[in-house]
Amino acid sequence: MSLRKWLGRQSWSPHVLGWPLSLWIRLCHATTQWTRQGDAEIEAALKNGPVILVLWHERIALSALHWRGEWGPISALHTTRFAGRVAGAVQAHLGTRPIAMQSRKGNLAASREVMRRLRGGVSVGITGDGPSGPVRELKDAPLEWARATGRPVFIYAFAMRRQKRLTTWDRLVWPRPFTQGAVVWRLWRSELPRRMDDATREAMRRDLEAALTAVADEAEALAQR
Repeated sequence: MSLRKWLGRQSWSPHVLGWPLSLWIRLCHATTQWTRQGDAEIEAALKNGPVILVLWHERIALSALHWRGEWGPISALHTTRFAGRVAGAVQAHLGTRPIAMQSRKGNLAASREVMRRLRGGVSVGITGDGPSGPVRELKDAPLEWARATGRPVFIYAFAMRRQKRLTTWDRLVWPRPFTQGAVVWRLWRSELPRRMDDATREAMRRDLEAALTAVADEAEALAQR
């Protein structure tokens, strides 16, 4: 049995492996001079209840630390695969409230938990193309949850002058310390129609995909100034 398979069977391994990763992320965050845009807009929206936060999977590393503590609790989704459980442990170490979601079909329980938390005042963050791509192709969940709950949808991206692109499926943006960075929050839709035909849903999907890519490009440009 390979070491990875053995670790994957141990209930404690995601938390142990997630701890040093979260420490590195905290170091990079603390030693970076950040430019932030959109804080006032999201703060205003949160006065009326929780929001749904959508980002590309490539921008997940620092999202938990960029969410301000005074904005209230936020939950992040992760898969039950080994890598997903490690990612969930990292997010927990960084202060979010993870929700486990099966990698395959049959996510009714997780969807119900998402709805329960949103209705209970907890914001929810989700990667639009997660957990395994294709890269920058939006899945149905963000649109369905926004439609069902009536909560506003915000998009997010970060970038750093010094950063590394990993050779993962999403080309994850991995932080480096002692640099400059940018954080951008944008309101995508304050509310989605409760009923959408196929054409409307597909138009919304394409629009959100374009908005997520645009906010990532904006963050990259700001970080290089």
